[in-house]
Amino acid sequence: MEANDVDDEDFQFSRSYFLAKELGGYGKKSTCKLSDIDLVDEQELREAAANIQPKHESEIAALMDSYKSLCGFGLLMYGFGSKKALLEDFASTALTECGVLVINGYLPSINLKQVMIALADLLWDQLKTQRRIPLGTSSKVQQPFNSRSMDDLLAFLDGPQVEGDECFICVVIHNIDGPGLRDSDTQQYLARIAACSHIRVVASIDHVNAPLLWDKTMVHTQFNWWWHHVPTFAPYKVEGIFYPLILAHGGTTQTVKTASIVLQSLTPNAQSVFKVLAEHQLAHPDEEGMPVNTLYTICRERFLVSSQVTLNSHLTEFKDHELVKMRRHSDGQDCLYIPLSIEALEKLCNCMMQLHLCSSTSQFPSSNQIGYKGDFVPTTNGCRNCYAALFSSPP
Repeated sequence: MEANDVDDEDFQFSRSYFLAKELGGYGKKSTCKLSDIDLVDEQELREAAANIQPKHESEIAALMDSYKSLCGFGLLMYGFGSKKALLEDFASTALTECGVLVINGYLPSINLKQVMIALADLLWDQLKTQRRIPLGTSSKVQQPFNSRSMDDLLAFLDGPQVEGDECFICVVIHNIDGPGLRDSDTQQYLARIAACSHIRVVASIDHVNAPLLWDKTMVHTQFNWWWHHVPTFAPYKVEGIFYPLILAHGGTTQTVKTASIVLQSLTPNAQSVFKVLAEHQLAHPDEEGMPVNTLYTICRERFLVSSQVTLNSHLTEFKDHELVKMRRHSDGQDCLYIPLSIEALEKLCNCMMQLHLCSSTSQFPSSNQIGYKGDFVPTTNGCRNCYAALFSSPP
């Protein structure tokens, strides 16, 4: 009897389970789409975010004060929250006896050559002020630093021609994993700078995959990081300005940047085909699009494609990346168009032209492409011992 009771209970349980699935509409699919989400305007969202009242200010201030005792040289700060105020406070209080260079890595682009020139200038001025220049060295540095190569600048920062290990420059890097410093070549140069005998580095990271930027030699030998977990829970007010908001419509700059990155991954012929379509759309903004036959004729005349099959393969790539869309013309023809505003399309065409020109230029831009701001942190005696140079003014 007991076995029969157990079987009945199992049967009732399984029956109830399947009945519940049927009544609950098992297998139904939602009709909601991502395109149905009513996204707000980016400017409105930024204004709303700026009006959010800060909370727990006293707790955050006490937390940041507790981190000051951890500070030394060769530091890497990580943890949730903006660490900009923490590093700036450390530079203004603990680094008053040495030269300081501040690099805002969260900016979209940074001129690393100008960073190294500024470091060399600061070190040379400090050596002259402290009168630690050996005899005969002055004649070796008569050549201006801005005309020297990267290797020469590194040799000066690490060379034996300067006396005293106590003379050094401290580099404070906000977001060393930022978009302007994230590429491999820049990280290699930063590691070589950190390994110089007269350079000390204090930096912060915020990206979860930031350690993947460095190999074992860079971490343990060149940077020689001392990791400090310093969650401040402070909002990323300054750092977040240069990143698109997820819940807002993408701005023109971000749209152009995304399209430019996709185009760089395509072949030169595919880029040229896209340029033909873009030029037609700019020249005829009131038309519904460019007929496929017209695009094929022009591309065939310019030897960009050899057949309709080749053009279709390019168009498939454009459609997969949502660079180009198709719609039916009023006369029944299939027309192609680029889903960008006129302003964004003009910027994209300019980016494509610069992309072709950059292949014949040097790695680093000229000095007139970089902006300086002459801020400095005063010491107790009023001397300008601590400098801050903000590279690559924001757009």
